[in-house]
Amino acid sequence: MAVKTEGEMNMKTKHSVTSIGLAIFMALAVASPSSGQQTMTDAQVRQAIIRQSISSYSGSCPCPYSTARNGSRCGGRSAYSRPGGASPICYASDVSDAQVAAYRRSNTRR
Repeated sequence: MAVKTEGEMNMKTKHSVTSIGLAIFMALAVASPSSGQQTMTDAQVRQAIIRQSISSYSGSCPCPYSTARNGSRCGGRSAYSRPGGASPICYASDVSDAQVAAYRRSNTRR
């Protein structure tokens, strides 16, 4: 019976560790969604819609809670608060379920 050297035992140990690591990686890869994305909650989708709406507004006061150029709160001077013209989406309650569904359809990877 041949006695294994320290190098031969280390190689076997390294191979075992590599095999275990590979097995864990494969198990995680199979268990996770294939797209690599996690599904956004309705609240997260609503916030994304609000961010998009505010970022597309060209002025400095889209929402009542926005800050004007001079550092003051926009309040009643905001586009949201004024009738006519631009109407940015500022609050989650402004986002309908239909808008959430449309966002999901248009932002799903295929």
